[in-house]
Amino acid sequence: MISRILSALNAASLSMTTCRFRWMQLTAISIAIPLIFFGGCKAYQIGKYQLGHANMYRQDIATVHVAMVESGSFRPFLGQRVTESVAKAVEDRTPFRLADAAVADSFLRVNIINDSKRAAGLDRFDDVRNVAIGLVVEATWTDRRGVPLMERQLLRLDNGVNFIPEGGQSMTTAQQELIDRIGRQVVGHMEFPW
Repeated sequence: MISRILSALNAASLSMTTCRFRWMQLTAISIAIPLIFFGGCKAYQIGKYQLGHANMYRQDIATVHVAMVESGSFRPFLGQRVTESVAKAVEDRTPFRLADAAVADSFLRVNIINDSKRAAGLDRFDDVRNVAIGLVVEATWTDRRGVPLMERQLLRLDNGVNFIPEGGQSMTTAQQELIDRIGRQVVGHMEFPW
């Protein structure tokens, strides 16, 4: 009889310990989940190791000057639109700040080498139904002394974007999609190699 009482008390204390342990687990999880979701990638720092997008880029560079894109194209304002897209991608996707050429740590220069537009699809009467546009861009990133911070990159985006004029798509929206893709790719090449 006494052994039954002792075993019942032992089981009750064990279940209380398990209950307390479960409550502590739930509390820890309920605190950790909002920190993970709302803290962002910059919030994770474990000792001297930092997780997130900040360690994918150079730590010795804080500011970047994006020079006006040089374009030999006859398409109006193409260079200005690419410059705006690259600058926006640098601000959005990197820890770098944009700065004037007089105070910047590094310089990002982009040249449009070639732009193309061709018929990608014809109907039986040889009318254009699908148009492809592409750009060939060269980007260089140097520090204040002229030392390259990334390899000289030739980003070839031939056949980059297709659009269908009869479907209501315009060349301007297709160009903007291609320009935004170029901005993301230029910034992608500013990351440390794997």
